[in-house]
Amino acid sequence: QGQLVESGGGLVQAGGSLTLSCAASGFIFSGHTMGWFRQAPGKEREFVGIISYSGADTNYADSVKGRFTISRDNAKNMMYLQMNSLKHEDTAIYSCAARSLRAYGSTRPEDFDPWGQGTQVTVSS
Repeated sequence: QGQLVESGGGLVQAGGSLTLSCAASGFIFSGHTMGWFRQAPGKEREFVGIISYSGADTNYADSVKGRFTISRDNAKNMMYLQMNSLKHEDTAIYSCAARSLRAYGSTRPEDFDPWGQGTQVTVSS
């Protein structure tokens, strides 16, 4: 089974920036659209953004458009989430995931597998 491991989370001030990394292994990383999701305490997991297998196309949730940027390096089996202008509302556990090959166009968590363990991002004021 494939594996994903996130890193780079931490504590940042509101208005600051942070970059998360997602390392993939055990599957053909370059063949999958990849996604970032987040989950705050007491809330459901929500879509953050996705990037196509080649990195040519990205889509983002309205709440993060203009502030977050997803990129990938298929030669290194890595995906990244650059977060700028962070808000307190961005505080959550951030997870990366690979989209199923049969779930074209989906941003639903249930259409993604495998998942990473998540990394905590905390934004203070």
